[in-house]
Amino acid sequence: MTTPLTLAPGRGPDGAARLAVGGEIDMSNAGRLAEALDSRPGPLVVDLTEVEYLDSAGLSVLFAHAERLELVVPPLLEPVLTVSGLAALATVHRSGVRDGPQG
Repeated sequence: MTTPLTLAPGRGPDGAARLAVGGEIDMSNAGRLAEALDSRPGPLVVDLTEVEYLDSAGLSVLFAHAERLELVVPPLLEPVLTVSGLAALATVHRSGVRDGPQG
């Protein structure tokens, strides 16, 4: 059984490409996230606010695209991105806070 994952591409109010992600990102569905990121070239805002679980497979997908990502994360994921080192490579904002990068 595949872990639930929702991917909703769109544009932000400023016109920037955006991908809203929800559910859980793990080995069973990380390929779907990779395909979604691969299909959206250029800078991309990835909203992980509704992600409840992120494992190493999901992190590796994000690492592969880190230089062009702006990640919006809930407080639960912020330490994971910091400890993994992803926050040092991608721009990270806490959900609801847009005053500057957190990492």
